[in-house]
Amino acid sequence: MSVALDEPQDAAPEGPAGHARHAGGGALVLAALGIVFGDISTSPLYALQTVFSIDDGAVGPTPGDVYGVISLMFWSVTLIVSIKYVAVVMRADNDGEGGVMALAALARRLYADRGSTRSGLLLVLGVIGVALFYGDSVITPAISVLSAVEGLKVAAPGLEHVVLPVAALILTCLFAAQRFGTGKVGRLFGPVTVLWLAALAAGGLKEVVTRPGVLRALSPTYGLSFVVGHPGTAFIAMGAIVLVITGAEALYADMGHFGRQPILRAWFFVVFPALVLNYLGQAALILNDPTASENPFFLLFPSWARLPMVVLATAATVIASQAVISGAFSLSRQAVQLGLLPPVTVRQTSENEGGQIYLPAVNAALFVGVLVLMLAFRSSERLATAYGVSVTGALVVDTLLLLLVARVLWDWAGWKLALAAVAFGVVELTFLAANLSKVAHGGWLPLLIAAGVFAVMTSWRRGREIVGANRRLKEGSLREFLEDVRERGVPRVPGTAVFPHPGKDTTPLALRANTEHNHVLHEAVIIVSAVAENVPHVPVAERLTVDHLGYEDDGIQYLSVRYGFSDAPDLPAALREAQAQGVLECDAQVEHASYFLSRGALRRTAAPGMARWRKALFVALAHNAADPAVYFGLPADRTVTMGADVDV
Repeated sequence: MSVALDEPQDAAPEGPAGHARHAGGGALVLAALGIVFGDISTSPLYALQTVFSIDDGAVGPTPGDVYGVISLMFWSVTLIVSIKYVAVVMRADNDGEGGVMALAALARRLYADRGSTRSGLLLVLGVIGVALFYGDSVITPAISVLSAVEGLKVAAPGLEHVVLPVAALILTCLFAAQRFGTGKVGRLFGPVTVLWLAALAAGGLKEVVTRPGVLRALSPTYGLSFVVGHPGTAFIAMGAIVLVITGAEALYADMGHFGRQPILRAWFFVVFPALVLNYLGQAALILNDPTASENPFFLLFPSWARLPMVVLATAATVIASQAVISGAFSLSRQAVQLGLLPPVTVRQTSENEGGQIYLPAVNAALFVGVLVLMLAFRSSERLATAYGVSVTGALVVDTLLLLLVARVLWDWAGWKLALAAVAFGVVELTFLAANLSKVAHGGWLPLLIAAGVFAVMTSWRRGREIVGANRRLKEGSLREFLEDVRERGVPRVPGTAVFPHPGKDTTPLALRANTEHNHVLHEAVIIVSAVAENVPHVPVAERLTVDHLGYEDDGIQYLSVRYGFSDAPDLPAALREAQAQGVLECDAQVEHASYFLSRGALRRTAAPGMARWRKALFVALAHNAADPAVYFGLPADRTVTMGADVDV
């Protein structure tokens, strides 16, 4: 079992490298509609229906209950999505990136600059938030697609037996399409989402026109009256009302794909009005016909349009799944950059948009998890019992981090922080408490997934700390190593040797092993570090920096290579470029250089610092991390792996 000791150095989200540029205009708004809002725009399919089905009709189709529920829905979306996420949280981007990990990284940087010691606590909050998001990422595609395909049982009861196979096929195609990139997927899904939102608005508007009095439900007084008059029923209903804000965290996590402005315009001008109209339309329909509460969404439409709406709803729920998949890609890359996950292959799918990425390993893990979950629960009704706990938990974590960031970044006064804590926190804690009742009936599942992700992240981070400390002891100071080489007069052999290494403070283990065991050193030695920046391209003039490490006559040089997120991290090409520019010594024959990777076998020991099961998990993660030789584009026939065992 071995681990790379020269992992690729990605720019951490907290680095002030500059914001990635996002193309503006209608194209990005359309693509954002197809990626970002899929989850939240499909909530009308089941949200209101679920409210009226809880506890055998605890919420009745009476004017007081209907107005109260719609008021709570409207103000929940307004407070949590429109105000908290779109208007406030999305201003707290981290070099253009969104999501709980970016928010946690921003908070850590802000408090570190003030000399605070809260870094560990902020990191734990971020890990908890992203772990809960992963729980949601597995459940959302399964329940969304199943809920739409199950519409076949209403439109064509004879097709009930094909629901599960069709849903599995749809999800397989969706995950297979991820390799083409979120931009291309968004351009495909964007027009479908526009059609879906237009259908939502049209179906709702028809009923609102026939019963305009339903607009009174937008008043917060009806929601307050419902809560005060029926506190127990309202509390239970909150466990279903939360469905209207599912997708809010994914909306923020997907910000890195498109930027804030396209998401803001799409929400306020398209998505939010369509959702409000549809919920009002469903309420008007129930007031006109109380039996419609059994399936108010599809009954909004005439009988001839219901089968086409099943097809459109299926397409929309596929898009809903895309929102959390894209968010999972963004959060996973951020977690890797923060050292919470092992290096994974990241494929840039856009030349100009840094956030548009594809992570094959994450995509495969999500696909397996979603498919297993769907085949195990077999219906959206059963999956609904597991839904909501992870979503509301992630919302609460975001609010805590937001308050910490706002206090420093925007210098919010105490009354502003208190107002935000009450406005957002009280509502979200109520949602969380209402959903905790689901834990015994399936809600344990997302919590189990979150616990697994939390264990992976904390074990990887702690394992890296232990291995890093032990590795540095073995590597020793690079300056002292070079002094020793000069004093001993180590024989030099023809050729150029390149040693990828994170920095120039310590000695690459492969370099130390070569001199200690082979007792030779190549005539030209290049220690090279690759650093990714959060910009599309790094200008050639700014890409390369060389350091002769104190002596210009010993043929040993250190080269730092800066890459943009759209630049291929090709080290051989960078070395050729450095030689062509005269940055490297002319006698360094980089065209035929040999590459020496420092990869040492990990040895599990009984040393304190981490439980044995966590050490085993860390070793397994290290074994499956991305191969640095492939990542850096090193030639297989001229790459040698050397190093020494490292204890963990």
